[in-house]
Amino acid sequence: MNTATKLKTTIPSFSALKAEGKKVTMITVYDYPFARLVDRSKAELILVGDSLGMVIQGLETTTPVTLDEVIYHTRAVRRGAPNTLVVGDMPFMSYQVSPEQALASAGRIIKEGGADCIKMEGGEYFAPTIRKIVSAGIPVMGHIGLTPQSTAALGGLRVQGRTPEQAEQLIADARALDEVGVFAIVLECIPAGVAKVITRSITATTIGCGAGPHVGGQNLNAYDILGLFDRFVPRFVRQYKSLAPEIASGFDALVHDVRSGGFPAPEHCYTGGDTIQRLYPID
Repeated sequence: MNTATKLKTTIPSFSALKAEGKKVTMITVYDYPFARLVDRSKAELILVGDSLGMVIQGLETTTPVTLDEVIYHTRAVRRGAPNTLVVGDMPFMSYQVSPEQALASAGRIIKEGGADCIKMEGGEYFAPTIRKIVSAGIPVMGHIGLTPQSTAALGGLRVQGRTPEQAEQLIADARALDEVGVFAIVLECIPAGVAKVITRSITATTIGCGAGPHVGGQNLNAYDILGLFDRFVPRFVRQYKSLAPEIASGFDALVHDVRSGGFPAPEHCYTGGDTIQRLYPID
């Protein structure tokens, strides 16, 4: 797709897209080259997620990721995707202390990272904090269900909302976030039926990440889509490509050429140096 013809999706347009039944796609990436590729696609959103801790840094969880690291990666993505809405993730302990801390962190992601909006994990408990951020003119995407920053409290990476009590809480969380002005909510790892009820209960756009088809859009990680991250593959992921073996094969091909003398070939070398070779003849 020619990026010159791609119009950047605006925050106010999400309510119209939902009313028209048009679904949106959010792809998670962390760097300039991948951002450029997403910008050439028809995807409306890019998420710069704190999942970079696991996918890029090789950590066991997302909790060690810092605000500065999110800003660094968001800045790179912004440069690569001028025509795509960029969502900057709020990492663990960048918003939990107070609404004032949350606003300051969100402001940095927007001002220093160049994001168009921020994403925040948490339900109705964080509604007052989100209200403060939205009131300051910063668009917020919520995130409920499986919230990776809280995996210890949740007992691990588990599906949420399977019991009636959990489902009711998720619905209450979604409504609370909707009331304070989020434009979208990520629903991660919850039953499709619960996601359907939530989607019909709120005005914000729901974006599923393991939440079934009855939502306003879907989010997947580029490394999962392309088969690059093979440490584990969540049940909800569809791998559209399997590039890891091809890339490893390319590396091995280079090693073979280096060892055999096939690389570099003459076309990979710079010309010149004849004078110095005459001064220092080498057999």
